[in-house]
Amino acid sequence: MNKKPLRVLVGCPVYQKPVILKEFLRSLQRLQQTHVQLSFLFFDDNQDKLSSQLLIQFANENQNVTVLPSEYNDEYLSDDTSHYWNEHLVWKVANMKDQIIQHALDDTYDYLFLVDSDILLSPQTIEHLIYSEKDIISEIFWTKWQPEAHEQPQVWMSDEYTQWEQVRAERLSDEEKTSRYLDFIQKMRTPGIYQVGGLGACTLISKKALRAGVNFKEIHNLSFWGEDRHFCVRAAALGFPLYVDTYFPAYHIYRTSDLEGIEGFLNKTATAPKLTLSMIVKNESERYLRQTLTELRKYIHEATIIDDGSTDNTAELCLELLDGIPLHLVRNETSKFSNEVQLRKQQWSETLKTNPEWILNLDADEIFEEKFIKEIPHMIGRKDIDVYCFRLFDFWNDTHYREDPLWQAHKVYRPFLIRYRKDFEYEWRETPQHCGRFPANIFELNHELSNLRLKHLGWAKEADRMYKFNRYQQLDPDGIYGDKAQYQSILDPSPNLIRWKE
Repeated sequence: MNKKPLRVLVGCPVYQKPVILKEFLRSLQRLQQTHVQLSFLFFDDNQDKLSSQLLIQFANENQNVTVLPSEYNDEYLSDDTSHYWNEHLVWKVANMKDQIIQHALDDTYDYLFLVDSDILLSPQTIEHLIYSEKDIISEIFWTKWQPEAHEQPQVWMSDEYTQWEQVRAERLSDEEKTSRYLDFIQKMRTPGIYQVGGLGACTLISKKALRAGVNFKEIHNLSFWGEDRHFCVRAAALGFPLYVDTYFPAYHIYRTSDLEGIEGFLNKTATAPKLTLSMIVKNESERYLRQTLTELRKYIHEATIIDDGSTDNTAELCLELLDGIPLHLVRNETSKFSNEVQLRKQQWSETLKTNPEWILNLDADEIFEEKFIKEIPHMIGRKDIDVYCFRLFDFWNDTHYREDPLWQAHKVYRPFLIRYRKDFEYEWRETPQHCGRFPANIFELNHELSNLRLKHLGWAKEADRMYKFNRYQQLDPDGIYGDKAQYQSILDPSPNLIRWKE
């Protein structure tokens, strides 16, 4: 029985011009739901009937959409200079957001994603924020609050909108404030996840934080303007640090002139092609399979796995760990590894049956370094590259990899990620061992060397090293297909090791 995907409620009070609301709703329809199930809750606070009709149309064309009428009848003014708020409007919106929070609690959603109706999102946004494992985190967006001003992010470090770091009682000159402000802006332009003091308008909140009592109610002895400030102060007081993600910046349609940038944003952030994991496994349940697949499921869209004659519960573990992801699992009754090219051809053939776009070919003991998950959408989104090559580092324990004259795999780039082209005639290296994971002629396609690194954990335990030594002695005792000296060096008692740094 499959586990249910994470349930996320996307909530939004809506008072919006039709031309902007239309683009906002189009952006929501692009959101990936590979590992989540999205529901939508809108408070229709519109004065323009066309905007209300757009919400109804969205509800009719999509699943799990609820549109509730607003209890208010206020006019909210905005023009090409600014947006004009007053105290009543602020707490009206706060009340609607708190009602959305209550819906998320009542229906036991795993997450709530609150977003303003003039924000456009990259398709990966919600799933990516969930992977950050933060209880409260916003995706960054940039706005010129005045037409001639510089863009600023919607996050800040302290108070109402202080965008530089300053400890309590620290006195700074204007020059020091400017320098620190520029440092903050530069950091916000750099892909990463950073702790901040305030955020809003595009925020993921975990069930844990919701149950703890985060909300937008006014804190009466706090003079800060805006409901987001009161939310952030309350969250910090409840022990929840606030974070911003800057990997997939959203787009803010703050004024009608920003409409000109919509198509560019949508084209730049178009949904990434399908990424298929292709893997061969055998008796991996007590090794690294759980660690590997737990990481891989964060960014793959489907998987093809060949269980090459396992005698343990490896196949069942694959089904468990990839629950909710399309999995084509093939079980070989007896192992084909003694003739590797036959096994690799089977792996290739079974993977092609799933109509892949990009194929990531990894073993069950290989894991990319952490920043791979941030880079992969851009890599497979490129049109000019068909093959990516990476360096593989052979770990000899949990923290160090081996480097000596016989162990230099990490100085060579090898293909692990390719785009499948139906119009290309693939050819294999016909050898029973060390035939390669992919067809031998893929370098006729456009390829690129990546600086991202791949950790190979298969040598990290003494028992694994002994098993592989014995296997090579059995399959290739004379080193015909590999390096006999390297085989012998597997048992070296004092190899040269180098500490790994992420």
